[in-house]
Amino acid sequence: MDWYPLWNSLRIALISCAAVFFLGIFAAYYIAKLPRTLKGVLDVVLTLPMVLPPTVVGYFLLLLLGAKRPLGIFFAEHFGIKLVMNWYSAIFASIVVAFPLMYRTARGAFESFDETLAWSAQTLGLSNTWIFWRVRMPYCRQGILAGTVLAFARALGEYGATSMIAGYTPGKTATIATTVYQLWRTNDEAGAMQWVLVDIAISAVVLLAVNLLERKQKAGVRA
Repeated sequence: MDWYPLWNSLRIALISCAAVFFLGIFAAYYIAKLPRTLKGVLDVVLTLPMVLPPTVVGYFLLLLLGAKRPLGIFFAEHFGIKLVMNWYSAIFASIVVAFPLMYRTARGAFESFDETLAWSAQTLGLSNTWIFWRVRMPYCRQGILAGTVLAFARALGEYGATSMIAGYTPGKTATIATTVYQLWRTNDEAGAMQWVLVDIAISAVVLLAVNLLERKQKAGVRA
């Protein structure tokens, strides 16, 4: 059994999740402070990929990063990098589709934050950076953790946009999702089921780990 789709899917999901973690928190923190009208407009723009069909997202990414598009031509001419039909092309697709999940959950957590805690810390002369990482983030950790898990799961299972921008090449761009489809399309149901079970096992492990962390945090609070 060729394990490349597993390795490729995990690295794409982990890299995408790391990027979405910081991008989502940054956007959620600052947008939560904006006026309602502006916040509403930005919400629509940033969460649009969550409701668009993945193939539509892939199409727009091809319009932006394609080899014959300005951005694609620039990277090819100056850096010798092809932005589509490579394994890392799937990272762009995963970031776009996973970002709204991280952003929405993180924003909800920040909006529920008790600002009096931050004001109290400011009266003690503590910096905003210290307050953010030592007060705000621990307070909002449940929402942040939930957003991170959702983003990872979405990136791991992404198919539509990934298949359009990265394609399917065994040993080069194949992921679990694209491999399952290709095996099913060629009537290899046994092979497809193997990868389905692998994906289910990974998802179950991630969810169990999150549940354990939540239990430990609740036990620490009670203690």
